[in-house]
Amino acid sequence: MSVGNATQAINFDRNDLTLVLGENLDLGGDDSGARNGTGKTTIINALSYSLFGQALTNIKKDNLINKTNAKNMLVTIDFDCDDQNYRIERGRKPNVLKFYANNQELESKDDNSQGDSRETQAEIERMINMSHDMFKHIVALNTYTEPFLALKANEQRAIIEQLLGITLLSEKADLLKEQNKLTKDSINQEEFRIKATIDANKRIQEQIDSLLRKQQHWLTKKDEDILGLQSAYDALSKLDIEEELKAHKKLAEYITQTRAIEKNTLALKRAEQDRDREIKQITKLESDTTSLENHTCNTCGQSFHDQNHKRVLDEKRQQLESSIELLNKCCLDIDQLLVEYSTLGILGTKPSTFYKTEGLAFEHKSSMSLIELQLTSKQQEIDPYAEQIHDMKAHALQEINYDQLNELARIKEHQDFLIKLLTNKDSFIRKRIIDQNLNYLNIRLSHYLDKIGLPHTVKFNNDLSVTIEELGRELDFDNLSRGERNRLILSLSWSFRDVWESLYQSINLLFIDELVDSGMDSHGVENALAILKKMSRESKRSIWLVSQKDELAVRFNNVLTVVKENGFTNYSNDVDLQ
Repeated sequence: MSVGNATQAINFDRNDLTLVLGENLDLGGDDSGARNGTGKTTIINALSYSLFGQALTNIKKDNLINKTNAKNMLVTIDFDCDDQNYRIERGRKPNVLKFYANNQELESKDDNSQGDSRETQAEIERMINMSHDMFKHIVALNTYTEPFLALKANEQRAIIEQLLGITLLSEKADLLKEQNKLTKDSINQEEFRIKATIDANKRIQEQIDSLLRKQQHWLTKKDEDILGLQSAYDALSKLDIEEELKAHKKLAEYITQTRAIEKNTLALKRAEQDRDREIKQITKLESDTTSLENHTCNTCGQSFHDQNHKRVLDEKRQQLESSIELLNKCCLDIDQLLVEYSTLGILGTKPSTFYKTEGLAFEHKSSMSLIELQLTSKQQEIDPYAEQIHDMKAHALQEINYDQLNELARIKEHQDFLIKLLTNKDSFIRKRIIDQNLNYLNIRLSHYLDKIGLPHTVKFNNDLSVTIEELGRELDFDNLSRGERNRLILSLSWSFRDVWESLYQSINLLFIDELVDSGMDSHGVENALAILKKMSRESKRSIWLVSQKDELAVRFNNVLTVVKENGFTNYSNDVDLQ
């Protein structure tokens, strides 16, 4: 605004009452008009801007910058709160917002805040525990702020709830709602996790069931195969295959012996037939030879004396010799066959066999060995599904545990109950806080109204509405004169301040900007000044009264003169400047 030709500072850490007067040398500095526009309210606007990022009224932030410089506006405030030292640096062109605690800058989460970080601002307001509206009603009282009793009912309720600590309940309720939302999200996530686990277990169980069916089929098939092989083996085992093979061996020997005997017998028979034939032939030849020797024809029996007789006789004699040789040979063969027969032994009983051939018996033995091998192999087969089923049951299936879900549900139910306690208008907590603090507020308001000389009765009701009465007649705020309204505005602000300090923390600073000047008679001014002096003296408050009345200077030990010259404002005179 008009400050900016040099860096200036004011020390508010005082325990007295200070009057702030203005002098505009650009307008001559003598008449009353020369006291306007000097920059008195700029002090309060700078304080408001440094704490909240905005002036007391709806001034655009860029219009707070000195028009001559048009840049490099910077407001710095140093203060203590809860035994901690803080500093705020806030400026425009360039935009700056820095917040220090014990000389350590608190970094904003939003690096792109450009001097307007909501996180940093929220941290500042959390630390001072005060909204901008509350600041205007208990710290920086001025004629620009619409009076509390002139506000709409919902606006009044918002301020009075904050003052009485109800807003803290709402803030706690908001925090609980955030936690409740997180709890609900956690419940949803846990339900989703459990459902996913159930679905996964269901799919795995289906796979296990499928494997169990396959396992049962495999086991049944194995048992059937073993039973079949065992039955086949038992059936084959009913025949003593070794005895069968021995029988076949004996049968082969029996057949060989039989064939040899049959062959010998047949040969002997043939030899005997040949012998008998030769005997007959020899007999006949001997007869024919005798006949021929007697010259008798062996055929017809007639006498035979011609030249052929000798030839025929010789032939018969040769035939006889041949037959005798053949007979001797046959007898020799018969003797040899008889000797051979004696060596063949006696043919016993023919061995009995199950199979017709020895090959079939060997096939029987081979089949038994093969079936025995298959049976052993089948019995030793390992269940291919057992290990997989065991692993899936032991590791793939997850245990469904509802403990976390039940705990979250319990927490949510508890949070819902607390939220109702904090937000429900019929909650005993809210009623207790309102009743307790409203009583104190009404007591302090009655005290200040009596001290400032306003005869009206003003009272806050349990529903947070306000009634104004005069001699039993109920009035509206606008029924009061300007002076009466100022008395009520001041008394109400001081009462608010007392309640606020009783609930939160003391504030050593109070500004009153021209409220004492506005329509109050001398008696009202005197009463107001008496209250302010007592407040600064007994409560050790730094109170700054901005006024246009030069005549008040004689009533104050400390006077801050705001001088505007050549378009720039300077602060000087009787107060400590830094």
